[in-house]
Amino acid sequence: MLNYTTYLHSDQAPWVTFVHGAGGSSSIWYKQIRSFKENHNVLVLDLRGHGNSKLWVKGAFNPEYTFDMITADITEVLNYLTIEKSHFVGISLGTILIRDFAEKYPERVTSMILAGAIMKLNFKSQLMMKFGAMFKSVIPYMLLYKTFAFVIMPRKNHRSSRLLFIGEAKKMCQKEFNRWFKLTSEINPLLKYFRLKDIKIKTLYIMGEQDHLFLPTVQNIVASHTLTQLCVIKNCGHVVNVDQPLIFNKKSIDFLTH
Repeated sequence: MLNYTTYLHSDQAPWVTFVHGAGGSSSIWYKQIRSFKENHNVLVLDLRGHGNSKLWVKGAFNPEYTFDMITADITEVLNYLTIEKSHFVGISLGTILIRDFAEKYPERVTSMILAGAIMKLNFKSQLMMKFGAMFKSVIPYMLLYKTFAFVIMPRKNHRSSRLLFIGEAKKMCQKEFNRWFKLTSEINPLLKYFRLKDIKIKTLYIMGEQDHLFLPTVQNIVASHTLTQLCVIKNCGHVVNVDQPLIFNKKSIDFLTH
């Protein structure tokens, strides 16, 4: 089972489940927990091979991971804790996992907050993925990860987010990085499906105005899908919950409570 931590408010309080991105861990939500637990039960977890999750979780030694497998890990934790329904908050690749979970179990999703949402790989990001696929076996994974982090979060005001994710990625190993990177082979058809299907679950996209790789696609989705809202935070990059935590927390909690 994945490593997780819960912060309980009351039996009657709604649950909020936080899902981090690739290379991160539950620690990236440290600027959110205090605010969210004031009125909610909070669950933060480490995806397999990340943070304090053990490499021996069921299926971890498979040579390849799938989104179904990773989503099943999250489902296992929710079932173990008897959480029947939850709000979900995700960042980056975590937004794909939440959207995949919502596709499989829509009745268990009260709402979704998708921050730094990845809904399409543009030309630059596809080049980045192809570069990684070519060299992941010969270049140390941390060098690749640092390169990707700089491409996604290039500005000076993204530095704290960039360093946080790089620091967390150091807890991974080369083989684990390669397993996660291979997920990109199935990402395009999955994202295309998400873009085409209006899932009709209350959703807030929170994006940084400087999220040059992913913001344009999200703007198009919000224009065509029902029950969706978009909040664009100024002077902010891909990891909005770290770059602008006070604004992120306020917008998110307002969304959950109205």
